[in-house]
Amino acid sequence: MRILSAALAAIGLLVSTPAILASSATVQAAGRDLVVVDAAWRADLERTGLPVLRLDDFYKDADDPTLPRIPEGRPNAGLVDWDHPSSWLLDDAFEALTSLCRDGVVDVPVYDIATSRRTGRQHLDLAGSGHFVADGIFAQEIVPRAAAAGLLADALCLRQHAAITFWRRLTRDLREHRKPPPVLVRRGLALMHAQREVIAHAVALGCRPVSNQQALADIARLTGASRV
Repeated sequence: MRILSAALAAIGLLVSTPAILASSATVQAAGRDLVVVDAAWRADLERTGLPVLRLDDFYKDADDPTLPRIPEGRPNAGLVDWDHPSSWLLDDAFEALTSLCRDGVVDVPVYDIATSRRTGRQHLDLAGSGHFVADGIFAQEIVPRAAAAGLLADALCLRQHAAITFWRRLTRDLREHRKPPPVLVRRGLALMHAQREVIAHAVALGCRPVSNQQALADIARLTGASRV
Protein backbone atom coordinates (compact mmCIF):
# COMPACT_ATOMS: atom_id res chain seq x y z
CA MET A 1 0.00 0.00 0.00
CA ARG A 2 1.32 3.44 -0.81
CA ILE A 3 0.91 6.74 0.93
CA LEU A 4 -0.23 10.12 -0.18
CA SER A 5 1.30 12.84 1.85
CA ALA A 6 0.59 16.49 1.80
CA ALA A 7 1.84 19.16 4.08
CA LEU A 8 0.61 22.68 4.08
CA ALA A 9 3.65 24.51 5.23
CA ALA A 10 2.81 22.57 8.15
CA ILE A 11 0.29 20.20 6.97
CA GLY A 12 0.88 16.87 5.49
CA LEU A 13 -0.99 14.13 3.81
CA LEU A 14 0.06 10.58 3.47
CA VAL A 15 -1.78 8.03 1.48
CA SER A 16 -1.63 4.34 1.74
CA THR A 17 -1.00 1.67 -0.87
CA PRO A 18 0.82 4.13 -2.97
CA ALA A 19 1.56 6.76 -0.47
CA ILE A 20 1.04 10.34 -1.35
CA LEU A 21 2.95 12.54 1.00
CA ALA A 22 1.98 16.16 1.06
CA SER A 23 3.81 18.81 2.95
CA SER A 24 2.51 22.30 3.46
CA ALA A 25 4.74 25.27 3.56
CA THR A 26 1.77 27.30 4.60
CA VAL A 27 0.91 25.10 7.48
CA GLN A 28 4.40 24.27 8.53
CA ALA A 29 5.34 27.85 8.67
CA ALA A 30 2.38 28.00 10.90
CA GLY A 31 4.04 25.56 13.16
CA ARG A 32 1.69 23.33 15.03
CA ASP A 33 -0.94 25.28 13.24
CA LEU A 34 -0.21 22.97 10.49
CA VAL A 35 -1.89 20.47 12.60
CA VAL A 36 -4.97 22.48 12.05
CA VAL A 37 -4.41 23.73 8.58
CA ASP A 38 -7.18 25.91 7.30
CA ALA A 39 -10.80 24.79 7.49
CA ALA A 40 -11.24 24.99 3.72
CA TRP A 41 -8.44 22.51 3.09
CA ARG A 42 -9.67 20.13 5.77
CA ALA A 43 -13.13 20.21 4.23
CA ASP A 44 -11.63 19.49 0.80
CA LEU A 45 -9.61 16.65 2.26
CA GLU A 46 -12.70 15.10 3.83
CA ARG A 47 -14.48 15.21 0.49
CA THR A 48 -11.82 13.01 -1.08
CA GLY A 49 -13.21 10.18 1.04
CA LEU A 50 -9.70 8.93 1.79
CA PRO A 51 -8.75 7.67 5.27
CA VAL A 52 -6.52 10.12 7.14
CA LEU A 53 -3.59 9.34 9.42
CA ARG A 54 -3.12 12.36 11.71
CA LEU A 55 0.63 12.74 12.02
CA ASP A 56 0.19 15.61 14.47
CA ASP A 57 -0.97 13.07 17.04
CA PHE A 58 2.66 11.97 17.30
CA TYR A 59 3.87 15.09 19.10
CA LYS A 60 5.82 14.54 22.31
CA ASP A 61 4.08 15.22 25.62
CA ALA A 62 4.78 18.58 27.28
CA ASP A 63 6.82 16.98 30.08
CA ASP A 64 9.18 15.14 27.71
CA PRO A 65 12.71 16.28 28.70
CA THR A 66 13.93 15.97 25.09
CA LEU A 67 11.64 18.72 23.78
CA PRO A 68 13.58 21.48 21.94
CA ARG A 69 13.49 25.07 23.19
CA ILE A 70 13.34 28.32 21.26
CA PRO A 71 16.83 29.86 21.44
CA GLU A 72 17.62 33.28 22.85
CA GLY A 73 17.18 36.16 20.45
CA ARG A 74 14.02 34.76 18.87
CA PRO A 75 10.36 35.52 19.73
CA ASN A 76 9.13 33.47 22.74
CA ALA A 77 12.70 32.41 23.62
CA GLY A 78 12.86 29.67 26.22
CA LEU A 79 9.46 28.19 25.37
CA VAL A 80 9.08 24.76 23.78
CA ASP A 81 9.72 24.98 20.04
CA TRP A 82 6.72 23.04 18.76
CA ASP A 83 7.66 23.95 15.19
CA HIS A 84 10.92 21.98 15.40
CA PRO A 85 10.89 18.36 14.14
CA SER A 86 12.49 17.25 17.40
CA SER A 87 9.19 17.99 19.16
CA TRP A 88 7.68 15.15 17.16
CA LEU A 89 8.15 11.36 17.26
CA LEU A 90 9.30 10.58 13.73
CA ASP A 91 10.06 6.91 14.39
CA ASP A 92 6.66 6.26 15.97
CA ALA A 93 4.87 8.05 13.12
CA PHE A 94 6.76 6.12 10.46
CA GLU A 95 6.09 2.83 12.24
CA ALA A 96 2.36 3.58 12.27
CA LEU A 97 2.44 4.59 8.62
CA THR A 98 4.29 1.41 7.66
CA SER A 99 1.85 -0.76 9.62
CA LEU A 100 -1.10 0.92 7.97
CA CYS A 101 0.37 0.29 4.51
CA ARG A 102 1.17 -3.32 5.35
CA ASP A 103 -1.85 -4.38 7.41
CA GLY A 104 -4.54 -1.83 6.55
CA VAL A 105 -5.17 -1.17 10.25
CA VAL A 106 -3.26 0.44 13.09
CA ASP A 107 -3.80 1.80 16.59
CA VAL A 108 -2.62 5.40 16.89
CA PRO A 109 -2.45 7.98 19.69
CA VAL A 110 -4.92 10.82 20.20
CA TYR A 111 -3.11 14.06 21.04
CA ASP A 112 -4.64 17.13 22.66
CA ILE A 113 -2.94 20.33 21.45
CA ALA A 114 -4.39 22.45 24.27
CA THR A 115 -2.77 20.34 27.00
CA SER A 116 0.18 19.18 24.88
CA ARG A 117 -0.15 15.51 25.69
CA ARG A 118 -1.64 12.22 24.52
CA THR A 119 -5.12 11.57 25.86
CA GLY A 120 -5.88 8.13 24.45
CA ARG A 121 -5.69 5.76 21.49
CA GLN A 122 -7.85 5.18 18.44
CA HIS A 123 -8.16 2.47 15.80
CA LEU A 124 -7.65 3.45 12.16
CA ASP A 125 -8.96 1.03 9.52
CA LEU A 126 -8.49 1.64 5.79
CA ALA A 127 -11.53 -0.53 5.10
CA GLY A 128 -10.11 -1.67 1.78
CA SER A 129 -9.08 1.79 0.55
CA GLY A 130 -6.11 1.70 -1.80
CA HIS A 131 -4.77 5.03 -0.53
CA PHE A 132 -4.77 7.06 2.64
CA VAL A 133 -3.67 10.54 3.59
CA ALA A 134 -1.11 11.16 6.29
CA ASP A 135 -1.68 14.75 7.36
CA GLY A 136 0.53 16.77 9.69
CA ILE A 137 2.95 19.63 10.15
CA PHE A 138 5.98 17.37 9.81
CA ALA A 139 4.69 15.13 7.00
CA GLN A 140 7.61 16.16 4.80
CA GLU A 141 10.05 14.66 7.31
CA ILE A 142 8.72 11.19 6.48
CA VAL A 143 8.96 11.57 2.71
CA PRO A 144 12.56 10.24 2.32
CA ARG A 145 11.83 7.16 4.45
CA ALA A 146 8.51 6.45 2.75
CA ALA A 147 10.10 6.79 -0.67
CA ALA A 148 13.00 4.50 0.24
CA ALA A 149 10.55 1.89 1.56
CA GLY A 150 8.52 1.99 -1.66
CA LEU A 151 5.45 3.34 0.13
CA LEU A 152 5.23 6.78 -1.43
CA ALA A 153 2.75 7.59 -4.20
CA ASP A 154 3.42 11.33 -4.22
CA ALA A 155 4.63 14.13 -1.97
CA LEU A 156 2.90 17.48 -2.14
CA CYS A 157 3.65 20.79 -0.46
CA LEU A 158 0.53 22.93 -0.14
CA ARG A 159 1.15 26.65 -0.26
CA GLN A 160 -0.81 29.90 -0.12
CA HIS A 161 -0.04 33.57 0.52
CA ALA A 162 1.84 34.03 3.80
CA ALA A 163 -0.45 36.85 4.98
CA ILE A 164 -3.53 34.66 4.49
CA THR A 165 -1.91 31.87 6.46
CA PHE A 166 -0.97 34.27 9.25
CA TRP A 167 -4.51 35.64 9.59
CA ARG A 168 -6.22 32.24 9.47
CA ARG A 169 -3.81 30.82 12.00
CA LEU A 170 -4.16 33.78 14.37
CA THR A 171 -7.97 33.85 14.28
CA ARG A 172 -8.09 30.12 14.89
CA ASP A 173 -5.58 30.17 17.74
CA LEU A 174 -7.33 33.11 19.42
CA ARG A 175 -10.68 31.38 19.08
CA GLU A 176 -9.32 28.18 20.62
CA HIS A 177 -7.36 30.06 23.35
CA ARG A 178 -4.21 28.13 22.47
CA LYS A 179 -1.79 30.60 24.03
CA PRO A 180 -1.83 34.21 25.36
CA PRO A 181 -2.56 36.65 22.49
CA PRO A 182 0.90 38.34 22.55
CA VAL A 183 2.57 34.94 22.21
CA LEU A 184 0.31 34.00 19.29
CA VAL A 185 0.98 37.24 17.45
CA ARG A 186 4.77 37.06 17.86
CA ARG A 187 4.83 33.42 16.86
CA GLY A 188 2.57 34.03 13.88
CA LEU A 189 4.77 36.81 12.54
CA ALA A 190 7.90 34.72 12.94
CA LEU A 191 6.28 31.79 11.12
CA MET A 192 5.03 34.05 8.34
CA HIS A 193 8.56 35.25 7.65
CA ALA A 194 9.83 31.66 7.70
CA GLN A 195 7.31 30.30 5.20
CA ARG A 196 9.65 30.50 2.20
CA GLU A 197 12.28 28.50 4.09
CA VAL A 198 9.66 25.93 5.06
CA ILE A 199 8.68 25.40 1.44
CA ALA A 200 12.31 25.08 0.38
CA HIS A 201 12.90 22.49 3.11
CA ALA A 202 9.88 20.44 2.03
CA VAL A 203 11.00 20.54 -1.60
CA ALA A 204 14.51 19.43 -0.57
CA LEU A 205 12.95 16.40 1.11
CA GLY A 206 11.06 15.44 -2.05
CA CYS A 207 7.78 17.38 -1.99
CA ARG A 208 6.20 19.22 -4.94
CA PRO A 209 4.82 22.70 -4.12
CA VAL A 210 1.20 23.00 -5.29
CA SER A 211 -1.97 24.96 -4.54
CA ASN A 212 -4.87 23.36 -2.69
CA GLN A 213 -6.84 22.91 -5.91
CA GLN A 214 -3.88 21.40 -7.73
CA ALA A 215 -3.33 19.02 -4.82
CA LEU A 216 -6.95 17.87 -5.03
CA ALA A 217 -6.66 17.36 -8.79
CA ASP A 218 -3.43 15.39 -8.36
CA ILE A 219 -4.99 13.22 -5.66
CA ALA A 220 -8.03 12.51 -7.84
CA ARG A 221 -5.80 11.54 -10.76
CA LEU A 222 -3.57 9.37 -8.58
CA THR A 223 -6.42 7.52 -6.91
CA GLY A 224 -8.47 7.20 -10.07
CA ALA A 225 -11.33 9.23 -8.58
CA SER A 226 -13.59 11.08 -10.96
CA ARG A 227 -13.60 14.05 -8.63
CA VAL A 228 -12.75 15.06 -5.05
